[in-house]
Amino acid sequence: MAQHSNSGTKVVPLDTLEFERRLHAQGYRAIAGVDEAGRGPLAGPVVAAAVILPSSFNLPGLTDSKKLSAKRRVELFSAIRQQAIAIGTGHVSAARIDAINILQATLEAMCMAIERLPQVPDSLLIDGINAVPLNLPQYTIKQGDSRSLSIAAASIIAKVTRDRLMRAYARRYPEYAFEAHKGYGTAAHRALIGTHGPCPIHRTTFGGVKEHL
Repeated sequence: MAQHSNSGTKVVPLDTLEFERRLHAQGYRAIAGVDEAGRGPLAGPVVAAAVILPSSFNLPGLTDSKKLSAKRRVELFSAIRQQAIAIGTGHVSAARIDAINILQATLEAMCMAIERLPQVPDSLLIDGINAVPLNLPQYTIKQGDSRSLSIAAASIIAKVTRDRLMRAYARRYPEYAFEAHKGYGTAAHRALIGTHGPCPIHRTTFGGVKEHL
């Protein structure tokens, strides 16, 4: 079962529900996929999502949110919300990211998302290599958003949720064009930081921002 938080066993899954099926076979029923969006940007929060899917879940085209168009992500976002058993989200602000670092902020956002699930999960499938500090059976999976449908669903929820937050910030801080780049360090965004200086949602410990303080 991929990178197991309690053992070193590694098995390549047969399909994108194989991790979930193996946990079902072990007696787990409420399996939450967990992923984040927004670790790399220079501005805005990091957002995490946790999603529990039904065992009969089938949504063609669902994969890592980074591989999909914005339009397709929104379509899948709506379909996941209709079909999922439970969804939780959490986000951590730029100020908090600066205070505790992006890795710890990401894990904090993931914990928030898991704890906000309306149904308590009995196991977790987490994208990446870092386990969350919760007393639940959990499995970390490298490139999990391409290998597990539960994690892929969480990646869609996290990405669309964060994009919507950044569009709201764009209305508050129109001079930075957050609606276009969502806070990522594009050349245009870096130029705008140089012109206007950082705003309250910029991550002041990140290169590309701290030079302009």
